Amino acid sequence: MSSPSATFLVHGTDTPSPVPKPLWAGPLTLDYDHGDLRSVRLGEREILRRICGAVRDQNWGTVPGILSEERIEVSGSTFRITYTSTHRQKNVHFVWHAEVEGEADGTLRFGFDGEARSTFLRNRIGLCVLHPIRECAGARTRATRIDGTSRELEFPKIVAAEQPVTGFDSLAELAHEIVPGIWARVCFEGEVFETEDQRNWIDASFKTYGTTLRLPFPVEVKAGARIRQRVTVKLVGAGVSGISRHFARDVRAPVSQEIVTIELANEVCRLPEIGLCASGEEQPFSETEGARMAALNLGHLRTDVKLDDSTWGLRLRSAARSATALGLPLELAVHLPPDGDPRELPALRRELTRVRADVSRVLAFQDGEGSSTTAVVASVREHLGDLEVPIGAGSNADLYQLNLRRPPSHADFICWSMNPQVHAGDSRSLMETPEAAAAQVASVKCYVPGAPLVISPITMRPRFNPNATDAEAEASLSADRSPIQVDPRQMSLVGASWTVAMLAALAPAEVESLTFYEMIGWLGVMETAQGSRSPETFPSFASGVFPMWHVFAALNGFRSVVVVTVGDPRRVAAFAVTNRVGRRRVLLANLTPGAVDVSIAQVRGTVRVLDEFTVSDSMREPEAWWRRPAVPSGERLQLSAFAVAFVDVT
Repeated sequence: MSSPSATFLVHGTDTPSPVPKPLWAGPLTLDYDHGDLRSVRLGEREILRRICGAVRDQNWGTVPGILSEERIEVSGSTFRITYTSTHRQKNVHFVWHAEVEGEADGTLRFGFDGEARSTFLRNRIGLCVLHPIRECAGARTRATRIDGTSRELEFPKIVAAEQPVTGFDSLAELAHEIVPGIWARVCFEGEVFETEDQRNWIDASFKTYGTTLRLPFPVEVKAGARIRQRVTVKLVGAGVSGISRHFARDVRAPVSQEIVTIELANEVCRLPEIGLCASGEEQPFSETEGARMAALNLGHLRTDVKLDDSTWGLRLRSAARSATALGLPLELAVHLPPDGDPRELPALRRELTRVRADVSRVLAFQDGEGSSTTAVVASVREHLGDLEVPIGAGSNADLYQLNLRRPPSHADFICWSMNPQVHAGDSRSLMETPEAAAAQVASVKCYVPGAPLVISPITMRPRFNPNATDAEAEASLSADRSPIQVDPRQMSLVGASWTVAMLAALAPAEVESLTFYEMIGWLGVMETAQGSRSPETFPSFASGVFPMWHVFAALNGFRSVVVVTVGDPRRVAAFAVTNRVGRRRVLLANLTPGAVDVSIAQVRGTVRVLDEFTVSDSMREPEAWWRRPAVPSGERLQLSAFAVAFVDVT
């Protein structure tokens, strides 16, 4: 592929996912989306985020399924769907048949009947039910265990450290209160289920699944083994009949796509310091690359120093050269070896002096440990304390690792990383995660009140697998033969839209610092002068920027965040920034593959839009794109699929 298609520049693929099919089951509305039931709603209230089948290999990797023999039958407010899903990857070969039904009284049934076609190791196979965090966090629940006993519980309000969530184990049924007198009851057959708090990995859901984690894993599945499960959802309670009649009157009405309203408040807070990671590319910046990086006016450059890697000095010197060229300090992530031996720390201190590195903060880690120990922080402080910069503790992985072992209280700040694809990789799931990112920050503030918080780094895909059970997982490739850390959507409007959504969630959260992506290359915000390493799978423009570059460029010169209210945050993400003289800019992103109308209340100004028509030019000639006159903007604006807009308020 010599150059990317317009579709690729929007979606990160030439075959974007089909538009979900709206369905009704009596009073319930929902979407059928490539084999899954999604966003099950009673009126405007979401009661279930998703029901789906999953195959997880021995390293907790999700083996994707290919659908066939799909059949959809709809009759008024009922439906029946059948299909076959085939999962093949390495030695995994598993096929299952789905029977999905929706009835006029609001009952949903999802059947899973599968067979192993090969012998392989698995950690989990079967159905998952996702409960939305916005409606369910803090909601009353009734958990019925397989022994027939029941307990009154609540979904946790802050991110739960215990997995499964305390009390949500050995489940035969799980019901939660939607509104007073109306409950959604989910019944499980064929497996023992339990619930985990997926906000630990920025999934915006609680997940109820089988098999339970208390059983050993991975487990060998023999060729010919059958796995059968069923999930049934019912509305129960004293008010069900009246509610059902009320909503059933309009079940055939078109799905509402109202204008999404945006309102700016007068409340402002400090914009967090924003940085990028040093690139894996070894060559120095070209003049163009340096100018485009400088245009972002970043706050720092992160580099990782793994002291059991003999090349750590070379990597540090490369990062120091880049930082010096851009006039940036280093955010230094120091990794002691698995045995915690600090003997290389004096050499690190000498090298920092030799390269005259300006360091803004130090993140203290130990490879093989999910979260920093007291000993690690003490060792790093002993040898690097004379830098007189903050030394922080936390996790180089997800919040879950930090939750398993809270960092020492004497650290100067708390740090952890985020990525949206531990469990699901489709663009819809991707766009749901910023809500959970904000929930993580709120929860850590409860764990360690008053501690400065540093999120570093934020990436599109996991950088490594902390739960891998074999060495091959770290070196494995994705289906397109590129490293598993690489996501082609990095260079698309999907990547830019998700970046806006993450900034909208985290910028007002009063964190100290946010570190995103790498600078250059297929994990970065622009391509190298040499071009893509794999033009067929990652068809970027040599020396071109990715759409997300424009998101960071739009923040240059702004230092405060304006509080923004979004009418439908599941379709649109937005935040606003202001500078010392009161100039305001609103950043908007369409989080969906369809067009969305947006209204910014009482705002007039000019607008620049990154969409399917402008994105190619903006990537090839970003400076010229910003020099072009912006067009006048009224209160109403239409954004096409995953479009991003920058509105300068006049």
